[in-house]
Amino acid sequence: MENDNHAILATLALCTVFAMSFTSHIYVASASDPGLLQDFCVGVNDPDSAVFVNGKFCKNPKDVTIDDFLYKGFNIPSDTNNTQRAEATLVDVNRFPALNTLGVAMARVDFASFGLNTPHLHPRGSEIFAVLEGTLYAGIVTTDYKLFDTVLRKGDMIVFPQGLIHFQLNLGKTDALAIASFGSQFPGRVNVANGVFGTTPQILDDVLTQAFQVDEMVIQQLRSQFSGQNISINTGRSILKLLTDVA
Repeated sequence: MENDNHAILATLALCTVFAMSFTSHIYVASASDPGLLQDFCVGVNDPDSAVFVNGKFCKNPKDVTIDDFLYKGFNIPSDTNNTQRAEATLVDVNRFPALNTLGVAMARVDFASFGLNTPHLHPRGSEIFAVLEGTLYAGIVTTDYKLFDTVLRKGDMIVFPQGLIHFQLNLGKTDALAIASFGSQFPGRVNVANGVFGTTPQILDDVLTQAFQVDEMVIQQLRSQFSGQNISINTGRSILKLLTDVA
């Protein structure tokens, strides 16, 4: 009788383990929202409103041809005749519509001698970056302001996690080239300097002077480097001016 009880208990234990294992494998579900693939989506109750898939209409499959899946011109160097002496050409869903819903994008980054791909971040996708030519200094800044930096040479690859500030600087006297791939069809890009000093409208002078502990003249000088507008010392926005405009 005792042996029978042991056998029954053992059978129940095995059944319990099996049931727990079966349940854990079958009923596991994700409780998070999908990542955003556009800056915002204003909700509406109008049933006649247009429906998008990741921000794009879908082409009728009957009209799709092989040409829709091809992108040409990735071999063409970008123009590096700018203040940073570098240019990133992003092939995302806006430039290559076939990427819609596929969750990938690519970029080529061209560097003139000592060119800089300025500190920036991609809010919607991580990046893997491969050096094809040249020697680059690259860095990543974490959310606790720790810098991870290194020197990359031809054939080296580095990963830049989604949303973290990163940069690359050409250390050579000759041109450099890199290819970047993203885990998003529209990773987006925010340049740190432009995001502070090149906004439209401008961030209040009172915010920037206090944040950087400098006077308005310094802020205006920095703005003049990153804004397409004609900036003078008298065009800054302040709390007093803002309240005056509201009144």
